[in-house]
Amino acid sequence: MPTPLVSIVTPSFNQARFLEATIESVFAQDYARIEYAIVDGGSADDSVDVIKKYAPKLAWWVSEKDSGQTDAINKGFARASGDIFAWLNSDDTYEPGAVSAAVKYLQEHPSVGMVYADCNYINAEGRVTGKFPAAQTDLVRLRRGYVHIPQQTMFFRAELWKQVGPLDPSFYFAMDYDLWTRIAAQAELKYLRGQTWANFRIHSSGKTVAADDRCWPEMLRVHYRDGGKFFTPIVGRYYLRKALAPLLAWRLKRRLGL
Repeated sequence: MPTPLVSIVTPSFNQARFLEATIESVFAQDYARIEYAIVDGGSADDSVDVIKKYAPKLAWWVSEKDSGQTDAINKGFARASGDIFAWLNSDDTYEPGAVSAAVKYLQEHPSVGMVYADCNYINAEGRVTGKFPAAQTDLVRLRRGYVHIPQQTMFFRAELWKQVGPLDPSFYFAMDYDLWTRIAAQAELKYLRGQTWANFRIHSSGKTVAADDRCWPEMLRVHYRDGGKFFTPIVGRYYLRKALAPLLAWRLKRRLGL
């Protein structure tokens, strides 16, 4: 079978502390045909110096003011020429063999549009602190709020991006959820239990800590936009999470040692 080209985009802004580990995890993959681009939003820290260190290996990179993470990802995929797409945020990392495992599965299962796997939680120092609650989902379950997709591990077909992309720039947090619902409406999603493909870094300056309260309201926007009703599981889960917000914030800070 032809060897697909995998296009990976890293959106970044002022993440010099973690960026090098992200880059190295991509270049440490055992899959040869990777087109890797970094889209930096005009960082004021040492990010550009880190990027320049690896520039000869990159397909391309840019550091310029943008409208945020969603804009950076769209910009990256607009120039991508691969058969399979993925994005890896500048504070997360891949595990060895992730790309080759994803490609192998997609090649062997042509009806699957997106594949994902297990993911570790890691802290600022890179120590594993837990496991993302990944699980099999589909369009019906996504619409109910049962997401269970670690974005760091997802790989999807470029042809689907051409059909349903780009990301909606009005979303700050749930742009991936919005994309998953659109992909799931066109093709099968598959979770590969027992394969750990990435590490999700939880730290004090990350979006998950600093702006988690923006995620579920944005998911509800997708729900209502697509004809969802008020008396549905996703709305109930939103209000439950809202009620439990202090407890969830405490648990997250405890995990971070804050």
